[in-house]
Amino acid sequence: MHTETERCVRAVQSRDARFDGVFFTAVRTTRVYCRPSCPAVPPKPENMEFHPSAAACQRAGFRACKRCRPDTSPGSPEWNARADAVARAMRLIQDGVVDREGVPGLARRLGWSTRQIERQLLAELGAGPLALARAQRAQTARTLVETTALPFAEIAFAAGFSSIRSFNDTVRQVFALTPGELRARAARPAAPHTPGVIGLRLPFRAPLEPSNLFGHLAATAVPGVEEWRDGAYRRTLALPYGHGIVALAPRPDHIACRLSLTDPRDLTHAISRCRRLLDLDADPAAVDDRLRTDPLLAPLVDKAPGRRVPGTVDPAEFAVRAVLGQQVSTAAARTHAARLVTAHGVPVDDPEGGLTHLFPTPDALAGLDPETLALPRSRRTTLLTLVRALADGDLALGPGTDRTETRARLLALPGFGPWTTEVIAMRALGDPDAFLPGDLGVRRAAEHLGLPATPAALTARSAHWAPWRAYAVQYLWATDSHPINHLPA
Repeated sequence: MHTETERCVRAVQSRDARFDGVFFTAVRTTRVYCRPSCPAVPPKPENMEFHPSAAACQRAGFRACKRCRPDTSPGSPEWNARADAVARAMRLIQDGVVDREGVPGLARRLGWSTRQIERQLLAELGAGPLALARAQRAQTARTLVETTALPFAEIAFAAGFSSIRSFNDTVRQVFALTPGELRARAARPAAPHTPGVIGLRLPFRAPLEPSNLFGHLAATAVPGVEEWRDGAYRRTLALPYGHGIVALAPRPDHIACRLSLTDPRDLTHAISRCRRLLDLDADPAAVDDRLRTDPLLAPLVDKAPGRRVPGTVDPAEFAVRAVLGQQVSTAAARTHAARLVTAHGVPVDDPEGGLTHLFPTPDALAGLDPETLALPRSRRTTLLTLVRALADGDLALGPGTDRTETRARLLALPGFGPWTTEVIAMRALGDPDAFLPGDLGVRRAAEHLGLPATPAALTARSAHWAPWRAYAVQYLWATDSHPINHLPA
């Protein structure tokens, strides 16, 4: 997109917010970079240059605009839609892999050399992995400086900086302000500091329809791990350095996020997982415009535009839950999962609610006695084979995995058919084109709308919805009165 100069100029001149996070406008005369929707008077076209990332702008010597705050725009939807290695690298960087494991760790996960990673990211994003990770740390630091009363030393640690000096230097270079000046300029007062608790505003591209998103999470919540309380979805998080509890609540222009962490170094990872859970980097305009071209889907889109695909904070957890949910009701799946949690999950304290455990890891489940599972024998085999493959590393699920290869590995496991594989691709791998033509709810909705109801015919019809068929599933499911489609009372 950033190489299409005329299209970018038109987007800037019309202040089109749909392109925020897709490309960035750098102004040669002021040495400032902005989001396309910046409310300032658009610069002359000859003074504009366009970059694919905030990191590329910073690498080229531009600082973030103090008015439109381009570094806080939602992430590019391109990285979730694409399945190539560069997109996988970006998803891993957003997940904090470079901060935890360095560029060599990123290379190992992708099966590349560090030189290949540098070359590919520089060619496409104008910045290497270290610069991209630095830009992410800067954005996290700015959010904490402006929205919390945390001491700057704690912010530097939580944002992933190795020292207070590197934190101060980066903030000055990226924003042309000191941390103290950033806090003083904040439009709203920082929230009172509660030790271990951080309140954030998670941005998204409007519109966002919260009913099926939060309704699904609340209706399928596993007791002890998840709950709906006081208008927010709450759950426990297993994180690289410790654990946490998050509360997420929909607001008109953001998602209110309240995080309690045992180790502040997990902040970037936790934010990334929450954004993926709620599909906050989606481009609803692109999705809905595509689906509206089908006259039978258009009324559903017009009625409630901006539906998101519920994701997960832990792909391995979701895969286990997908197996437990095979051919049973939502209530039964919750009951099966709750038994595993009580028997094998790690206990946690939750002074503010009723959460009690972390969901058990594959390692914790790999050695369980199959006779203790209240499941048909074939499903016991499916579950045990899955958790052992995850525990042994024979199967990897997450933002950096190859979706095509992972589908093939899942289908090779006993008891894994198209439905289980595709629902994992949709929610655990974040594939926006995953499709469930054999799902009972999808087939009922299709028949009601006059769409083909058989899996083969519906798959053929759905080709026109690509690459957004996972979103079409959400619109089809929403025609039913099931609790997953409604916000809890």
